[in-house]
Amino acid sequence: MNSWDAGLAGLLVGTIGVSLLSNGLVLLCLLHSADIRRQAPALFTLNLTCGNLLCTVVNMPLTLAGVVAQRQPAGDRLCRLAAFLDTFLAANSMLSMAALSIDRWVAVVFPLSYRAKMRLRDAAFMVAYTWLHALTFPATALALSWLGFHQLYASCTLCSRRPEERLRFAIFTSAFHALSFLLSFIVLCFTYLKVLKVARFHCKRIDVITMQTLVLLVDIHPSVRERCLEEQKRRRQRATKKISTFIGTFLVCFAPYVITRLVELFSTAPIGSHWGVLSKCLAYSKAASDPFVYSLLRHQYRRSCKELLNRIFNRRSIRSRSVGLTGDSHSQNILPVSE
Repeated sequence: MNSWDAGLAGLLVGTIGVSLLSNGLVLLCLLHSADIRRQAPALFTLNLTCGNLLCTVVNMPLTLAGVVAQRQPAGDRLCRLAAFLDTFLAANSMLSMAALSIDRWVAVVFPLSYRAKMRLRDAAFMVAYTWLHALTFPATALALSWLGFHQLYASCTLCSRRPEERLRFAIFTSAFHALSFLLSFIVLCFTYLKVLKVARFHCKRIDVITMQTLVLLVDIHPSVRERCLEEQKRRRQRATKKISTFIGTFLVCFAPYVITRLVELFSTAPIGSHWGVLSKCLAYSKAASDPFVYSLLRHQYRRSCKELLNRIFNRRSIRSRSVGLTGDSHSQNILPVSE
């Protein structure tokens, strides 16, 4: 194993570790906080988190074994099962992000009717459609024997070893990426740009009120005026940064792998195996970044994490105190006997 393979293996190990910890923490927050569970986006987050954990436990270790061994890491049946999961989980992850963006769009653009339009029942229907949509392609690939180990990506995924089926497989793969990656990307762009438009409109209204207040307050200290102007600038940039993060992480993680798959099918140019594995690692890294992008940096999840940590440390302190008290009582019982 050369230095490139060792680096890719280390990247996979790091991705597995971060993904397990971050997605596990999101699940703990969902189990701990009833307020989070009562909201419709919790179903989308739960669906995304469970899919990320399943990918981390099944697909990533098999790809790691494929990188290290430079061959198929498991038997044909297990590899086909892993390829089925890989295809399903990739589509489910992308569509779940699209569902979260739709939820944000409804909440920001239609705030007064949000509770009526996005109930738990509606969220459950969207998750059910996501599963049905995502299951269609791996089920078709399984029926056509297009699941197995792909040496270029060192992973069990969509592949076809029969040259006579190359055109049909290329059309199928293109349809899969168009109806998962491209569709989700269009939904993300449409919804988040609408959210950004509304956010900028509200920022302008707040800026007008702020400037009018600063004009009326003639005796205000210059430092207070500067802080108000700085907060005004940060407010304008906050929404842009968040939306850029949502769309940017989606593109950076998924686009290299999707483009590589399409170039592999429609071009005769050779693709380096290291680039193929790296593009797959980037797609896997979305499972590690999703908890931070969509959950852990939000106020409710941060508060839930703090409550969990306080509960854990309080239990430890109570146990240590109880151990100390029992030790003191035990020593007091022994002392008179020794005297």
